[in-house]
Amino acid sequence: MFTDIFNRYDWEDVKANIYSKTAADVEKALSSSKRDLNDFVALISPAAVPYLEEMARISQQLTLQRFGNTMQLYIPMYLSNECQNICTYCGFSLHNKIPRKTLTNAEMLLETAAIKEMGFEHVLLVTGEAQQLVGVDYFVNALQLLRPHFSNISMEVQPMDQEDYETLIPHGLHAVLVYQETYHQADYKLHHPKGKKSNFQYRLETPDRLGKAGIHKMGLGVLIGLEDWRTDSFFTALHLQYLEKAYWKTKYSISFPRLRPFSGGLAPKVEMNNRELVQLICAYRLFNQEVELSLSTREEEQFRNNLVKLGITAMSAGSKTNPGGYVVDRQSLEQFEISDERNAAAIAAMLKQQGYEAVWKDWDQSFCQ
Repeated sequence: MFTDIFNRYDWEDVKANIYSKTAADVEKALSSSKRDLNDFVALISPAAVPYLEEMARISQQLTLQRFGNTMQLYIPMYLSNECQNICTYCGFSLHNKIPRKTLTNAEMLLETAAIKEMGFEHVLLVTGEAQQLVGVDYFVNALQLLRPHFSNISMEVQPMDQEDYETLIPHGLHAVLVYQETYHQADYKLHHPKGKKSNFQYRLETPDRLGKAGIHKMGLGVLIGLEDWRTDSFFTALHLQYLEKAYWKTKYSISFPRLRPFSGGLAPKVEMNNRELVQLICAYRLFNQEVELSLSTREEEQFRNNLVKLGITAMSAGSKTNPGGYVVDRQSLEQFEISDERNAAAIAAMLKQQGYEAVWKDWDQSFCQ
């Protein structure tokens, strides 16, 4: 289990190592033909900031070699804002007195029709973490209902047991996104004081349970802003490296959610500016040429445009972060505010203008039959 590896590292030692890297370490990492985790540490360090242009050039080259001029498009469908956890940064948190809503079958189909009209074949189902209301039975029903309408269904819901994932996969579950939020154990506890999510260990081992269940793809990441982003990114890369060896049949993606405003919101403990996010994206690409890198509508329009050629391989578009947000209940409370409000057609046009092809479908369930 990853826990065994994780426990060999001390947060402060890792942080000190990152901030001690020199220009020579960065130049060695840039010139290497096969980069390791130590090279990744150099590339995310402050010492790498002056080398950003060269990192971006190499990142663009490697991304084109592996993925071509393509960008996968996906859209989230929020099914429920019910949640039994208290999270200091989330609008769905239990202590937030907001109207709660869970979509019915009829409402899911209304949302589906709206999403299909935009052209999407890849959908990400999202819920709060409320095991009794939106548990395995609810997800089985949702997958059975939605599978005929989409080529690819991913989920971002509460971590589950291995047998739960084994139940959902045959019903069409393709990928699961599970973010650790932060690998800093003490701060993790501060931000998750109540609910099942407060169990750091259970969340840390979720990718192991997914790998053992045989999931096709899993998404990793941290919520940037909770702790030092460089140190959190080291642990994410360490986790990715371990998973790729342990569950080599599974594909992996990394996302870069930066803390966004929400109702009663939390100010970021650590600010990450745009140049630093570019540095992190390029560092991941130089470290790992196979991993998919995803960028959501949390980021601003112009910034997303500029990132298209620097390593990103998947983008969300036209997103709503509230249950029923596309047609059923447009005014219900959002989980967080989005920054890029362009619709899917506008994103596809932007990609075309940059010489990229918007990919609406790159998977079919018949591949597994």
